[in-house]
Amino acid sequence: MKTIKIGGVNVPIMGMGTWYLGEGNAAQSEQEAAALKYGLNHGLTVIDTAEMYGNGAAESLIGSFLGDYDRANIYLISKFYPSHADKRQMLTALKNSLKRLQTDYLDLYLLHWRGSTPLAETLEGLQDLQKEGLIKQYGVSNFDVDDMDQLTLEPGGDQIAANEVLYNLQSRGIEYDLLPQQKQANITTIGYSPFGSGSGKSIKLPPELRTLAKEKNISTHQLMLAWVLRHGDVLTIPRSGEASHMAENIAAADVTFSPDELALFDQAFPAPRHHIPLEMI
Repeated sequence: MKTIKIGGVNVPIMGMGTWYLGEGNAAQSEQEAAALKYGLNHGLTVIDTAEMYGNGAAESLIGSFLGDYDRANIYLISKFYPSHADKRQMLTALKNSLKRLQTDYLDLYLLHWRGSTPLAETLEGLQDLQKEGLIKQYGVSNFDVDDMDQLTLEPGGDQIAANEVLYNLQSRGIEYDLLPQQKQANITTIGYSPFGSGSGKSIKLPPELRTLAKEKNISTHQLMLAWVLRHGDVLTIPRSGEASHMAENIAAADVTFSPDELALFDQAFPAPRHHIPLEMI
């Protein structure tokens, strides 16, 4: 699988999301844990989670098996609420996340979205956590171009490692300005929800793209995932609670497209020609 750098660290270009995982009954959680372990066993060493996901349930699910692996071989990401973005509450939030995850550090800690706490204070808090060895790198999530411009001007803003944002076929706005801006600044773009999401945001493929999936002998989900990975500029974090789906995700990393095939995607879901405000789900 291709790799991508986060703050100088090489990781696979596909990771594993955990939104909604760990919120069901014991049998469902066991199945979800098995899916995540399948991913780890087959090279998906990036796990993305957040204190918000199931009010810590996703982190607890990860913590139930994390000790079975060499921690140094896993790149673990979590996120904290904007209401926890001041120095005192950030430390408390991180310690709670680490306890649920049953680890003593995070590889990357992200502000989940921008709130009312001054960016300078949040950055100072993140730098303190980094100095204490509780996190290795820090970044943000759901920050648009203007937000990133302000962030990188603050002390410590030049050390932002990543920005996690929505990116899929029908949400391509970042291609116009945010993605190039971050690539220029060596800030990794992490893309969530590569298949869209519920609440009316699921991606409906036109007949020509469904036909393309059949011609390539792949599922429509694999088609959408392979499209997100096509240029190697975005670390995508699809969520799956079943090992069989995890295997399909992994296989999608090997799918390539010809220029003519890529044109079919552009016809159905045109690339942006101007700034589009960042979408967030």
